[in-house]
Amino acid sequence: MILLGIESTAHTASVGIVDDSTRVLSIASDMYRPPKGGIHPREAANHHVEVLPGLVRSALEKAGIGPRDVDAVAFAQGPGLGPCLRAGATVARTLSLLWERPLVPVNHCVAHVEIARALSGLDDPILLYASGGNTQVIAFGSGRYRVLGETLDIGIGNFLDKLWIALGGTFPGGPALEEEAKRGHELLSLPYSVHGMDVAFSGILTAALALNARGVARADLAYSVEATAYSMLTEVTERALAHRRRNQVVLGGGVACNLRLQGMVRSMAEGRAGSSFAPPRSLCVDNGAMIAWTGVLALRSGMSCPVESSAVDPRQRTDKVAIPWRRD
Repeated sequence: MILLGIESTAHTASVGIVDDSTRVLSIASDMYRPPKGGIHPREAANHHVEVLPGLVRSALEKAGIGPRDVDAVAFAQGPGLGPCLRAGATVARTLSLLWERPLVPVNHCVAHVEIARALSGLDDPILLYASGGNTQVIAFGSGRYRVLGETLDIGIGNFLDKLWIALGGTFPGGPALEEEAKRGHELLSLPYSVHGMDVAFSGILTAALALNARGVARADLAYSVEATAYSMLTEVTERALAHRRRNQVVLGGGVACNLRLQGMVRSMAEGRAGSSFAPPRSLCVDNGAMIAWTGVLALRSGMSCPVESSAVDPRQRTDKVAIPWRRD
């Protein structure tokens, strides 16, 4: 079985092709980069409309296959930016009708879970999902992925982008801030906002901007932000492990590419006689292959939908999606 998956939830338009053994046959991606500030949903959607047809062709060529070899078309149904989701869904519907193949809707967050779980070889780990718009600690239970903890305000990636742009940088902020943090040494005092299993980042953003206005070194500020925010994520992840009596963690989402975060989670897991796993960068960031792989799992379970029932859902929650391919 071969599936083509389309990812278009935010700034990245991506087409991936995988087979039913989790082999990634190809990924073709193109990221919208605003000239200044953050993501403008309509402009990002226009970008996706322009590049997706070419990405489909490129993915097929890289995989060395044609439309006849594709068994179904999967797409990210939500959550995400509405205009961006609709751009990808429209292309997916068109291909489904043109190629006469099943259309498979996929939850973006679940896709991050499933590609990480498949690549890690771990059957039932805790997932720390850290991306631009989402920050969640997730575990499987009773037919769904359950959110054990999450951000109470903005996603960790959104926080890092806002901060870096305010410091004079450009979008995306996470990778640039990571490089800046490597040059920092002084740990500055910042709010540590953990509320049980949940976290919050807006207070850290406000405090960091205040420190910047006082003239603290940008490298020290970046270092302190990473150390504080990632300690928060590591703490709630450890609490989830204790609650579920687990000792294995997988990471997903663009922020999970950060080596400091990976190292902190790894040290925590190993301290509990466990382990952690982060996919390679190409499969950690938003990508079409994770959509395609989750489409394989869904299609195996009989999940597909007619075009007329394929509306996107920008606020679709991880814990509202049925997962029939897993058992407790």
